[in-house]
Amino acid sequence: MIWDEKYECMDREQLRELQSERLREVVDRVYNKVPFYRQLFDREGIKPGDIKGVEDLSKLPFTTKDTLRGNYPYGLFAEPLSKIVRIHASSGTTGKPTVVGYTKKDLDTWAELIARIVVQAGATEEDVVQICFGYGLFTGGFGLHYGLEKLGTTIIPASIGNTRRQIMLMEDFATSVLVSTPSYALYMAEVLQEMGVERESLKLRLGLFGGEPWTESMREQIKSKWDITATDNYGLSEIIGPGVSGECLEFKGLHISEDHFIPEIIDPETGESLDFGEEGELVFTALTKEAFPVIRYRTKDISILWDQPCSCGRTTARMKKVTGRTDDMLIIRGVNVYPSQIESVLMEIKGVAPHYQIMVERKGHLDNMEVKVELEEELFTGSFRDLEAVEKKIKSGLNSVLGIDVRVKLVEPKTLERTEGKSKRVIDKRELTDS
Repeated sequence: MIWDEKYECMDREQLRELQSERLREVVDRVYNKVPFYRQLFDREGIKPGDIKGVEDLSKLPFTTKDTLRGNYPYGLFAEPLSKIVRIHASSGTTGKPTVVGYTKKDLDTWAELIARIVVQAGATEEDVVQICFGYGLFTGGFGLHYGLEKLGTTIIPASIGNTRRQIMLMEDFATSVLVSTPSYALYMAEVLQEMGVERESLKLRLGLFGGEPWTESMREQIKSKWDITATDNYGLSEIIGPGVSGECLEFKGLHISEDHFIPEIIDPETGESLDFGEEGELVFTALTKEAFPVIRYRTKDISILWDQPCSCGRTTARMKKVTGRTDDMLIIRGVNVYPSQIESVLMEIKGVAPHYQIMVERKGHLDNMEVKVELEEELFTGSFRDLEAVEKKIKSGLNSVLGIDVRVKLVEPKTLERTEGKSKRVIDKRELTDS
């Protein structure tokens, strides 16, 4: 099923014309309504009339998270507060949060975009959906809620916390679709087992997961533990929230709603635009946002774009599943290391639980990395030799992929902290000792 065939299956030449028209409009709007952009464009010698279409996009300067923080809280709004009906914000783990606003039309657009991604993932109006995202300043809960409501599903706004109660609701209310972070879905599977609830007693068939990067190996873990279809969706508050892109059941990348967002891939070091099929940093320009339009926003997410039509029938560009960010990258003894590389090694080893933590510290002038790896119960046989063999296998795999020596510490089941939201996989103690 396709929610909006006109735009999801649009001829790419027609789509480019639509994008160009909307790009001209949004550039004109930010220039005339957002003092920051006007000053920035003037400084760069850019006038709205210089932007004729998508081909001129690279002439425009980037927007970054620092831009948003520097204009906290309302400096980038293109509409007065009297027209703003909703405000959301990022978690703000460092400094001030990034604040975004929505007009009534923006909320309608948001619901439409969510309806697209949940339909292409396989949700229908017959589903009972349990949303295990927080209903607060975070965009995840409200975003998925209104889009699923537009589709006509039955919604359980369970929010986060009290995992045993979540399982009870899932069982009693016949939940068929779960909305959460992938890491929380894995934690819920643990609690399900602890409670002695039989998986067969649940109606769950589909997971709509997002909010954090996750690997294909982690997807296989979720599928194995829950026996469901596990789909990925992507978004970020600065662009609109969830709803920017999502997987169809062909699993060949996440379809981007290109009639609302122009995606680009750039070299994260130089800022130069890259071609389809090349890996780099994702950049988005929001074409239809009224309250908070952003121009060429650098997401720091690493991906690849493809523009070939998908076998599902949709013609929109697809992005590779995000598994890392430029600011997640660790430099250990001159080697670039992404947490996703470590996860991919761990998830291939039988008996390793999908819970790990990366510890980085500096002794003298040398960086050291330790990976704490949680094991399944089955590996604690009382045999030191068995554990030694697993540790050796993990170290060998990590050394092969990363090219550096990594300390491995095996820990017992349920030792590492669980989270109901985004998992904190990396603890970089160098940031503490260097400050």
